[in-house]
Amino acid sequence: MKKTNLSKDKDFVKLSEEWFDGQAKVYDETDTLLYSKYGKISCKNIFDYLSDRKYESLLDVGCGTAYLIEMLSKRYPAKYVGLDLSSEMIKQASAKNIAGAEFVIGKSDELPFEDNMFDVVTCSQSFHHYPDTDKAMQEVLRVLKPGGIYILSDTGVGFFKMLGVKVDNFIYTHFSNTGDCNVSYLNKSIRDLKRNGFEIVQGENITTFIYTVVATKK
Repeated sequence: MKKTNLSKDKDFVKLSEEWFDGQAKVYDETDTLLYSKYGKISCKNIFDYLSDRKYESLLDVGCGTAYLIEMLSKRYPAKYVGLDLSSEMIKQASAKNIAGAEFVIGKSDELPFEDNMFDVVTCSQSFHHYPDTDKAMQEVLRVLKPGGIYILSDTGVGFFKMLGVKVDNFIYTHFSNTGDCNVSYLNKSIRDLKRNGFEIVQGENITTFIYTVVATKK
């Protein structure tokens, strides 16, 4: 089911691409809210979850500058693939020359990979840029191996959840040029993941405005 909001005339894919193209060269070192602050929190949370788990292949959707893949590759050798809409982010990621990693330009709802390909798929702080979140979840399910793990860590709306969703997705996105279009919260993302065929392993609010859900392919 395609997500809709007030700003039907806006091309959120293009806006997201332009937004992150413009940030790419300074993203890692700019620890502010609209740059890498939340991303680094989510990446650290994902890293901690995977610290005692073994896997052979991992896809990071919305990989940005490969901040997460770089951390993981130093801890555990595996086949790492990073996908991002932004060609400038992919340039920054590729320039890190991470052993065992490759980076491709692509969209979250059209993953250019075969079925049952990855042991782990991660997504940190890019999910709220996806116009069709159901399709993005279905694509992750498709490329995951049976029993594979999906870790989604993203910005949530805090305490007044339903009001926050309406404000963010029906008002903020109308005026914003960042490409944000589907801010959610923990319980809603859990429901959406279940509806799209995942089994929930755990979910938690790791800060007031950041949540992480771990799910598995049945």
